[in-house]
Amino acid sequence: MTRAHAGYGVLLMTYGSPSSLDDVPRYITAIRGGRPPSDELVSEFERRYTVIGGSPLIPITQRQAAALEERLDGEAMVRAAMRFSRPSIEDALREMAGAGIEDVVGIILSPQYSPMLMGGYARDVEGARASLGDAAPRVTMAGAWHDEPGFIAALAASIRTGIEQVQATNGTRPAVLLTAHSLPRRVAEQEPGYLEQLHQTAVAVAGSAGLHDNEWQFCWQSAGHEPGDWMKPDFADLLPQIAAAGGGQVLVAPIQFLADHLETLYDVDVAACEQAESAGLGFRRVPALNDGPQFIAALASVVGRTRSTTVTDR
Repeated sequence: MTRAHAGYGVLLMTYGSPSSLDDVPRYITAIRGGRPPSDELVSEFERRYTVIGGSPLIPITQRQAAALEERLDGEAMVRAAMRFSRPSIEDALREMAGAGIEDVVGIILSPQYSPMLMGGYARDVEGARASLGDAAPRVTMAGAWHDEPGFIAALAASIRTGIEQVQATNGTRPAVLLTAHSLPRRVAEQEPGYLEQLHQTAVAVAGSAGLHDNEWQFCWQSAGHEPGDWMKPDFADLLPQIAAAGGGQVLVAPIQFLADHLETLYDVDVAACEQAESAGLGFRRVPALNDGPQFIAALASVVGRTRSTTVTDR
């Protein structure tokens, strides 16, 4: 049943993914700012997408949008919007404008915010608004929500469940690795606030999950294919250390990725799993939050907080 929408909208924004293997070159070129990738890079990404059967990111984000719209009980039109795929940010804003929506909350589906890494979302929103002209809704960006209690609680609950499953199967508690997407060191050095947000999220999640300091570590994953130094320690750097210290199991929990996509389904479930097993470690990843009800409630809280700030500022 189609709901009647009140006077605001919500954009859930993320990168997107290729629509098919044939779309991989276009997609990689887009996320590289228009720089064409090498044939070797295209071939490698085609291989990875083939291994995981294609990325489910777009349909999951659409399910998140539908679940959030249901959670908001008809108060808002909620749409998924991709930076580098369809449905695009302009597609979603055009639909909202056609429905008479005047105010929109924009949420980037990464809890931690970096102006350098994520400022393109706001630029694309403004570009879409310019294309729509006078009909364009106003858009208020949510900014960072790395400390949102519902998000912290949802991820911590998944970690506790993962630990219980490992203990039930193997009789031992795993070493927990909280991961984030790696960055070139030159970029990270310009974004100390972003690094601090990642640290705060990791500490809050570990505390909420009841982890002692010696039971978890923060590390990086999914280092890119650009030359230069990337952030350390990488997941692979820690595995031999865990094994040498007598550890037998490892549990991976990404603290930045909110839906399954290439960086979870391949970089963790395939590549990291193989690395763990090579080090003699059992391996498990906590499920992505996807459209779980606790996470959707957290997104609703972000919407409410952003709208409250907007009303106060006017």
